[in-house]
Amino acid sequence: MEFSVSDELLGTFVPIFVYWIYSGIYLMFGSFDNYRLHSKKDEDMKNLVSKRTVVKGVLFQQTVQAIVAIILFTVTGNDGGADADTQSSLLLLLRQFVIAMFILDTWQYFMHRYMHHNKFLYRHIHSQHHRLVVPYAFGALYNHPVEGLLLDTIGGALSFLLSGMTPRSSIFFFSFATIKTVDDHCGLWLPGNVFHILFRNNSAYHDVHHQLYGTKYNFSQPFFDIWDRILGTHMPYSIEKRAGGGLEARPAKDYKS
Repeated sequence: MEFSVSDELLGTFVPIFVYWIYSGIYLMFGSFDNYRLHSKKDEDMKNLVSKRTVVKGVLFQQTVQAIVAIILFTVTGNDGGADADTQSSLLLLLRQFVIAMFILDTWQYFMHRYMHHNKFLYRHIHSQHHRLVVPYAFGALYNHPVEGLLLDTIGGALSFLLSGMTPRSSIFFFSFATIKTVDDHCGLWLPGNVFHILFRNNSAYHDVHHQLYGTKYNFSQPFFDIWDRILGTHMPYSIEKRAGGGLEARPAKDYKS
Protein backbone atom coordinates (compact mmCIF):
# COMPACT_ATOMS: atom_id res chain seq x y z
CA MET A 1 0.00 0.00 0.00
CA GLU A 2 1.54 3.26 -1.13
CA PHE A 3 1.45 6.34 1.03
CA SER A 4 2.19 9.75 -0.43
CA VAL A 5 1.89 13.32 0.68
CA SER A 6 0.98 16.02 -1.80
CA ASP A 7 3.32 18.87 -2.64
CA GLU A 8 0.66 21.25 -1.36
CA LEU A 9 0.73 19.72 2.12
CA LEU A 10 4.51 19.59 2.13
CA GLY A 11 4.69 23.22 1.04
CA THR A 12 2.36 24.11 3.89
CA PHE A 13 3.89 22.19 6.77
CA VAL A 14 7.58 21.60 6.00
CA PRO A 15 8.52 25.28 6.62
CA ILE A 16 6.76 25.07 10.01
CA PHE A 17 8.77 22.01 11.02
CA VAL A 18 11.95 23.65 9.69
CA TYR A 19 11.25 26.70 11.86
CA TRP A 20 11.24 24.71 15.10
CA ILE A 21 14.11 22.42 14.12
CA TYR A 22 16.45 25.32 13.30
CA SER A 23 15.28 27.28 16.30
CA GLY A 24 16.27 24.32 18.46
CA ILE A 25 19.71 24.19 16.85
CA TYR A 26 20.29 27.89 17.48
CA LEU A 27 19.00 27.48 21.01
CA MET A 28 21.85 25.04 21.67
CA PHE A 29 24.37 27.44 20.11
CA GLY A 30 23.04 30.14 22.44
CA SER A 31 24.98 28.57 25.29
CA PHE A 32 28.20 29.68 23.57
CA ASP A 33 28.50 33.08 25.23
CA ASN A 34 31.44 34.17 23.08
CA TYR A 35 29.21 34.29 20.00
CA ARG A 36 26.19 36.02 21.51
CA LEU A 37 25.35 39.59 20.43
CA HIS A 38 23.78 40.16 23.87
CA SER A 39 24.38 38.47 27.19
CA LYS A 40 21.96 35.89 28.52
CA LYS A 41 21.27 38.30 31.39
CA ASP A 42 20.25 41.04 28.96
CA GLU A 43 17.98 38.60 27.12
CA ASP A 44 16.19 37.78 30.36
CA MET A 45 16.00 41.35 31.67
CA LYS A 46 15.39 43.51 28.58
CA ASN A 47 12.77 41.45 26.79
CA LEU A 48 9.23 42.47 27.69
CA VAL A 49 7.46 39.19 27.01
CA SER A 50 7.83 35.66 28.36
CA LYS A 51 9.08 32.83 26.16
CA ARG A 52 5.88 30.92 26.87
CA THR A 53 3.85 33.79 25.37
CA VAL A 54 6.22 33.94 22.39
CA VAL A 55 5.76 30.23 21.65
CA LYS A 56 1.97 30.55 21.82
CA GLY A 57 2.05 33.59 19.53
CA VAL A 58 4.25 31.88 16.95
CA LEU A 59 2.09 28.74 16.93
CA PHE A 60 -1.01 30.86 16.35
CA GLN A 61 0.63 32.69 13.44
CA GLN A 62 1.79 29.43 11.89
CA THR A 63 -1.75 28.06 12.15
CA VAL A 64 -3.09 31.07 10.25
CA GLN A 65 -0.34 30.73 7.63
CA ALA A 66 -1.12 27.04 7.15
CA ILE A 67 -4.81 27.75 6.62
CA VAL A 68 -4.06 30.51 4.09
CA ALA A 69 -1.54 28.28 2.28
CA ILE A 70 -4.05 25.43 1.94
CA ILE A 71 -6.69 27.84 0.62
CA LEU A 72 -4.17 29.37 -1.80
CA PHE A 73 -3.07 26.01 -3.19
CA THR A 74 -6.71 24.94 -3.55
CA VAL A 75 -7.79 28.11 -5.34
CA THR A 76 -4.82 28.27 -7.71
CA GLY A 77 -5.19 24.58 -8.51
CA ASN A 78 -1.47 24.07 -8.96
CA ASP A 79 -0.51 20.46 -9.52
CA GLY A 80 3.11 19.62 -8.79
CA GLY A 81 2.96 16.47 -10.92
CA ALA A 82 1.76 18.35 -13.98
CA ASP A 83 4.87 20.50 -14.01
CA ALA A 84 7.52 17.80 -13.70
CA ASP A 85 9.32 18.95 -16.84
CA THR A 86 9.25 22.57 -15.74
CA GLN A 87 10.55 21.71 -12.29
CA SER A 88 13.50 19.86 -13.78
CA SER A 89 14.91 23.14 -15.06
CA LEU A 90 17.29 24.47 -12.42
CA LEU A 91 17.63 27.71 -14.36
CA LEU A 92 13.88 28.32 -14.21
CA LEU A 93 13.79 27.40 -10.53
CA LEU A 94 16.62 29.85 -9.82
CA ARG A 95 14.79 32.60 -11.72
CA GLN A 96 11.61 31.94 -9.74
CA PHE A 97 13.57 32.06 -6.49
CA VAL A 98 15.19 35.40 -7.36
CA ILE A 99 11.84 36.90 -8.38
CA ALA A 100 10.16 35.60 -5.21
CA MET A 101 13.00 36.95 -3.05
CA PHE A 102 12.70 40.39 -4.64
CA ILE A 103 8.90 40.45 -4.25
CA LEU A 104 9.03 39.33 -0.62
CA ASP A 105 11.81 41.80 0.22
CA THR A 106 9.96 44.67 -1.46
CA TRP A 107 6.63 43.91 0.22
CA GLN A 108 8.16 43.48 3.66
CA TYR A 109 10.38 46.55 3.44
CA PHE A 110 7.59 49.00 2.68
CA MET A 111 5.04 47.39 5.00
CA HIS A 112 7.61 47.14 7.80
CA ARG A 113 8.75 50.73 7.36
CA TYR A 114 5.16 52.00 7.28
CA MET A 115 4.39 50.19 10.53
CA HIS A 116 7.24 52.08 12.17
CA HIS A 117 6.23 55.49 10.84
CA ASN A 118 2.51 55.16 11.48
CA LYS A 119 2.18 55.73 15.23
CA PHE A 120 -1.11 53.86 15.53
CA LEU A 121 0.16 50.78 13.71
CA TYR A 122 3.40 50.76 15.68
CA ARG A 123 1.76 51.23 19.07
CA HIS A 124 -1.01 48.71 18.59
CA ILE A 125 0.53 46.16 16.20
CA HIS A 126 4.24 46.22 15.37
CA SER A 127 5.46 47.06 18.87
CA GLN A 128 4.55 43.49 19.86
CA HIS A 129 7.49 42.19 17.83
CA HIS A 130 9.80 44.79 19.38
CA ARG A 131 9.05 43.51 22.86
CA LEU A 132 11.97 41.27 22.00
CA VAL A 133 14.72 43.86 22.43
CA VAL A 134 17.18 40.97 22.47
CA PRO A 135 16.04 38.71 19.60
CA TYR A 136 16.31 34.94 19.74
CA ALA A 137 15.65 32.26 17.14
CA PHE A 138 12.18 30.95 17.98
CA GLY A 139 10.91 34.51 18.46
CA ALA A 140 11.47 35.31 14.78
CA LEU A 141 7.75 35.02 13.96
CA TYR A 142 6.46 36.51 17.19
CA ASN A 143 4.18 39.20 15.79
CA HIS A 144 0.74 40.65 16.29
CA PRO A 145 -1.69 38.47 14.27
CA VAL A 146 -2.50 41.41 11.97
CA GLU A 147 1.18 41.96 11.25
CA GLY A 148 1.70 38.25 10.66
CA LEU A 149 -1.12 38.32 8.12
CA LEU A 150 0.01 41.53 6.36
CA LEU A 151 3.77 41.04 6.26
CA ASP A 152 4.42 37.32 6.25
CA THR A 153 1.28 35.59 4.99
CA ILE A 154 0.27 38.04 2.25
CA GLY A 155 3.90 38.70 1.35
CA GLY A 156 4.50 34.98 1.00
CA ALA A 157 1.35 34.53 -1.09
CA LEU A 158 2.39 37.33 -3.46
CA SER A 159 5.89 35.93 -3.90
CA PHE A 160 4.40 32.49 -4.66
CA LEU A 161 1.82 33.75 -7.15
CA LEU A 162 3.88 36.36 -8.99
CA SER A 163 7.02 34.25 -9.32
CA GLY A 164 5.04 31.42 -10.94
CA MET A 165 6.55 28.74 -8.75
CA THR A 166 4.80 25.42 -8.22
CA PRO A 167 3.82 23.92 -4.84
CA ARG A 168 6.89 21.67 -5.06
CA SER A 169 9.16 24.64 -5.63
CA SER A 170 7.50 26.47 -2.76
CA ILE A 171 8.62 23.72 -0.35
CA PHE A 172 12.22 24.72 -0.94
CA PHE A 173 11.70 28.46 -1.20
CA PHE A 174 9.67 28.90 1.98
CA SER A 175 11.90 26.49 3.90
CA PHE A 176 14.88 28.59 2.83
CA ALA A 177 13.09 31.84 3.74
CA THR A 178 12.18 30.35 7.13
CA ILE A 179 15.77 29.34 7.89
CA LYS A 180 16.96 32.82 6.86
CA THR A 181 14.37 34.52 9.10
CA VAL A 182 15.31 32.34 12.08
CA ASP A 183 18.98 33.11 11.49
CA ASP A 184 18.29 36.86 11.33
CA HIS A 185 16.76 36.70 14.81
CA CYS A 186 19.09 34.18 16.42
CA GLY A 187 21.12 36.80 18.30
CA LEU A 188 24.37 35.03 17.42
CA TRP A 189 27.39 35.80 15.27
CA LEU A 190 28.73 32.35 14.47
CA PRO A 191 32.03 31.88 12.61
CA GLY A 192 31.58 30.42 9.15
CA ASN A 193 27.84 31.10 9.08
CA VAL A 194 26.98 30.92 5.38
CA PHE A 195 24.20 33.51 5.76
CA HIS A 196 26.69 36.04 7.11
CA ILE A 197 28.97 35.35 4.15
CA LEU A 198 26.28 35.58 1.45
CA PHE A 199 23.99 38.26 2.91
CA ARG A 200 24.76 41.67 4.38
CA ASN A 201 21.25 41.52 5.84
CA ASN A 202 21.96 39.11 8.70
CA SER A 203 21.60 38.61 12.45
CA ALA A 204 23.76 41.62 13.35
CA TYR A 205 22.04 43.83 10.76
CA HIS A 206 18.61 43.00 12.17
CA ASP A 207 19.81 43.19 15.77
CA VAL A 208 20.63 46.86 15.20
CA HIS A 209 17.02 47.41 14.14
CA HIS A 210 15.73 45.91 17.40
CA GLN A 211 17.67 48.44 19.50
CA LEU A 212 16.16 51.82 20.39
CA TYR A 213 18.67 53.74 18.26
CA GLY A 214 17.99 51.52 15.23
CA THR A 215 14.21 51.44 15.01
CA LYS A 216 14.17 53.90 12.09
CA TYR A 217 16.83 51.97 10.20
CA ASN A 218 17.53 48.52 8.72
CA PHE A 219 13.94 47.72 7.78
CA SER A 220 14.94 45.28 5.05
CA GLN A 221 14.04 41.63 5.55
CA PRO A 222 14.55 38.79 5.04
CA PHE A 223 17.14 38.61 2.25
CA PHE A 224 18.85 41.75 0.97
CA ASP A 225 19.50 45.29 2.20
CA ILE A 226 18.92 46.92 -1.19
CA TRP A 227 15.89 49.03 -0.23
CA ASP A 228 17.60 50.36 2.91
CA ARG A 229 20.58 51.48 0.85
CA ILE A 230 18.49 53.04 -1.92
CA LEU A 231 16.12 54.90 0.42
CA GLY A 232 18.62 56.04 3.07
CA THR A 233 17.53 53.82 5.95
CA HIS A 234 20.72 51.77 6.13
CA MET A 235 22.65 51.98 9.42
CA PRO A 236 26.25 50.81 9.13
CA TYR A 237 27.77 48.90 12.03
CA SER A 238 30.79 46.87 13.04
CA ILE A 239 31.11 43.67 15.06
CA GLU A 240 33.07 44.42 18.22
CA LYS A 241 33.96 42.55 21.38
CA ARG A 242 31.50 43.31 24.16
CA ALA A 243 32.64 44.25 27.65
CA GLY A 244 32.14 41.20 29.83
CA GLY A 245 32.50 38.77 26.94
CA GLY A 246 30.73 38.06 23.70
CA LEU A 247 30.15 40.37 20.75
CA GLU A 248 27.96 43.30 19.78
CA ALA A 249 26.82 45.01 16.61
CA ARG A 250 28.07 48.54 17.22
CA PRO A 251 26.56 51.23 14.94
CA ALA A 252 28.68 53.95 13.41
CA LYS A 253 29.21 56.95 15.68
CA ASP A 254 27.33 59.26 13.30
CA TYR A 255 24.15 57.22 13.80
CA LYS A 256 24.04 56.19 17.45
CA SER A 257 22.60 58.93 19.64
